[in-house]
Amino acid sequence: MASATADTATTAVQPIEILVKAASGEPDRLGDCPFSQRVLLTLEEKGIPYNAKYVDTANKPDWFLEANPEGKVPVIKYEGKWVADSDVITKILEETYPQSSLVTPEDKASIGSKIFSSFVKFLKSKDPSDGSEEALVEELKTLNEYLKTNGPFINGDKISAVDLSLAPKLYHLKVALAHYKNWSIPEDLTNLQNYIKLVHSRESFENTKAPEYVVIKGWSTHLA
Repeated sequence: MASATADTATTAVQPIEILVKAASGEPDRLGDCPFSQRVLLTLEEKGIPYNAKYVDTANKPDWFLEANPEGKVPVIKYEGKWVADSDVITKILEETYPQSSLVTPEDKASIGSKIFSSFVKFLKSKDPSDGSEEALVEELKTLNEYLKTNGPFINGDKISAVDLSLAPKLYHLKVALAHYKNWSIPEDLTNLQNYIKLVHSRESFENTKAPEYVVIKGWSTHLA
């Protein structure tokens, strides 16, 4: 169970049960799933107590498949039933625990939404001329320009749900591309660089991130 970081009156709230990915080969350590971290960040930022249980997603136990037959994490128990999908879960958490609101205005909710898929394509690419690197850089430049006039967070001065979705993905991007491609985000994207430092230095992020070596090992299975 993690301690909540938000200053909210949640002492009487029953801890949320959440199933998240375990580190490969380390069943008692938090794994590298950015979608699991997104939900954990939401719980932390809202000050909602929770009990996290780690799941070996490479060898899914029967009890987990009974909770979620699709075999995906994260999963939370809500009103006596198991609920999957980070989009669905974070919406439920916002509606059920409106304190410390993380609502992102609709016109800003899709900012940076193409970065993760662009990152994965570049990471997996074996052809340096396929344009995947350039496509990723363009997405990063777009976010950098947006932050220049709208930052420091996506929704201005207040952290919101879209930041909690982007922060884990940017962490994976930085760690995996540095290791597997010897690549880093261009230094001249200063607004983006500052944004990453801002979101990754929050206590909620420190409490919920997987170690870098776990992220690297996690991506190795996708690159074999």
